[in-house]
Amino acid sequence: MTMLNRRTALAAGLGLTLWPGTGSAQVRDGWEQASQALKAFVDDGSLPFASIRVARHGETLLEAFHGGAGPVAADSLFRIYSMTKPVVAAAVVLLCEEGRLSLETPVGDIIPAFTRLTVAVDEAGNTEPARPMTVAHLLTHSSGISNSWNGDAASRAYREAGLDAGTWMFNPAIGGLEGFAEKIAAVPLRFHPGDGWLYGYSLDIAGLVIQRVSGQSLGSYLRARLFDPLGMRDTGFSAPADSAARMTDLWTVRNGAAIVVERGATSASLRAPQTESGSAGLVSSLGDYGRFADMLACGGALGGVTVMTPESVTLMTSAYGPQDKVAAGLTRFAAVGLGGSGAGLAQALGGVSTLTDVAGPGSRGEYSWGGAASTTFWAAPDIGLSVVVMTQRLPSGSVPLRDTLRPLIYQGAGGA
Repeated sequence: MTMLNRRTALAAGLGLTLWPGTGSAQVRDGWEQASQALKAFVDDGSLPFASIRVARHGETLLEAFHGGAGPVAADSLFRIYSMTKPVVAAAVVLLCEEGRLSLETPVGDIIPAFTRLTVAVDEAGNTEPARPMTVAHLLTHSSGISNSWNGDAASRAYREAGLDAGTWMFNPAIGGLEGFAEKIAAVPLRFHPGDGWLYGYSLDIAGLVIQRVSGQSLGSYLRARLFDPLGMRDTGFSAPADSAARMTDLWTVRNGAAIVVERGATSASLRAPQTESGSAGLVSSLGDYGRFADMLACGGALGGVTVMTPESVTLMTSAYGPQDKVAAGLTRFAAVGLGGSGAGLAQALGGVSTLTDVAGPGSRGEYSWGGAASTTFWAAPDIGLSVVVMTQRLPSGSVPLRDTLRPLIYQGAGGA
């Protein structure tokens, strides 16, 4: 047992609700087991608290809330970090659906600084990119753009420019997404666009693409096209006003002892950032993100509202582009980013798509991604299933949530 449960008095778990229509004993047994498996991670101190939501064809069939080192409830707010990426990818796909953008549009056509890119091929110097970077490269982590924590020369250059992950969006000196993009474009890419896979700031550049093409701020476009139609009132680049009591604490474990990285009541997420980060900036709730996942699982429509066409959902959630040059990096990272094995996955737009499942039951075309604080979700359009798990433990991959919960969830879904 870690110190999560020794340092703090346990809050009572808020339990499990199986909604009417849940169905057979097999369904109840599988989903109750999934909830209990999640509770076990809280009870043994692996997670500070956790909640899970399962829906089928847009109907919520399971909600469970397990308090531990802190309480958790239906209105709790979470830093979803990289689960921002699928939302931004959906916004890009919507612009394509509207005929205002193409995935193969060169980024330089929209952001002039990206016509002057260079590629770091070795320690001797830089070279011109072999091909233009496209919008699709941004959404599939194949752009060559790095991150401040990747440990490469680009990472060091980003930090020197003030682009530290998790904090740069609060720095007024960055100059918004425009200034951010100028700084990113000035640093040589790790590889030619399309020639590899690297987790980085690509979706932040996609955020600027959305702004330039739509003529709106990133947050305004997301609210108009996704959040408002889906009723996602608690989702945004900062927590809603007067919501400090609902913002959860952020935890990590160091040397076997649990520590609070950031208290919810004083979280940076309670104030508007200087720049809206399309990679990691959103705050959301279990139900809000569940509605986004439901929309994908239901082919783009929810509650009588069509958000995107079924064809757009298929485009977003299917493998995109050649997979041979991205497979190795994606498989390694997915084990961390999703809280489970990366086997059988292909790169989709803003997330990953299950092509084959070597570990057990699943649904071909299942789309998923996770966040730095161990949040994770998946949506399976073929069977109308969506699953969202919320917690707040850094880093992701500390607990095998995906590998533990997926078999139980699919057992409850009839072994789909």
